[in-house]
Amino acid sequence: MQTKFNFYEDPGHGWAKVPVSVLKQLGIDQKISWYSYIKGENAYLEEDLDLGLLFDGFKEKGIIPTFKTFHTDKSSKIRSYKHYQVQA
Repeated sequence: MQTKFNFYEDPGHGWAKVPVSVLKQLGIDQKISWYSYIKGENAYLEEDLDLGLLFDGFKEKGIIPTFKTFHTDKSSKIRSYKHYQVQA
């Protein structure tokens, strides 16, 4: 299971890019909020709530994920992605 992720931040917010397959492996894919985004096979978990779910999921497995941070002084293009929606 992937444990290294990219974290993107702009002046107002931050998101971790996580494959949806990892969310499913952790059993949290149905718990992600509308405040996160999705593009292709990757979710962009918002930092305030959904990133905590990721940490909790890894903690239950005894794993500490790592992140590489990327910052922009402009509004992130992630804001233009589709909002994450729980699959029925």
